[in-house]
Amino acid sequence: MASTSGDRTAQFPLIERRYGHPVAFWLERLGELDDTRYAAQMAYLQEEHGFSRAHANTVVMFARGSESTRRFADPDAYFATLGPTQATTCRSVFSTIQRHFPELELVVAWNQPMLRRDTTYVFGMSAATEHLLLMPWGEGILDHVAPRLVGLAVKKKTVQVPSDWTVDEGLLVEMVAERLRQVDAGA
Repeated sequence: MASTSGDRTAQFPLIERRYGHPVAFWLERLGELDDTRYAAQMAYLQEEHGFSRAHANTVVMFARGSESTRRFADPDAYFATLGPTQATTCRSVFSTIQRHFPELELVVAWNQPMLRRDTTYVFGMSAATEHLLLMPWGEGILDHVAPRLVGLAVKKKTVQVPSDWTVDEGLLVEMVAERLRQVDAGA
């Protein structure tokens, strides 16, 4: 099971077992590379030594001085990094959803605010410089609500909304309800 502490070194025993050398060995190899760009270091571990993306990232980021994967202790710490408009919109999105689905817990996962039921993620959100991204979990959620997304930038698994988005309560409820139906059906 993955560590929830954010401590990168918690993954070291598994990495050492899986790839056959102590992490110090891999750190030395990274130090010997001519190219110290993140992408080159990741490619070296993944392509040359069969590392998974997650394990390569753990070693590369540790080599770069990042000892923890955690940037935010809780959602409020995340919201505090946003401008006032984005923070207000994000809080409004999550409070709207939680008003309809009070069993959902607001947590930080992957350094972003997420709603989950027990250990299953249902909905997330992140902020970019000029917009916000709605991130419903589950397969086909965006297809399910496609008619409601007209005028918004829709990607494969996200919906881009303006930083000052007027929260569409119906859209949010429909996305989350569909995800919960999937979870209840075992999907």
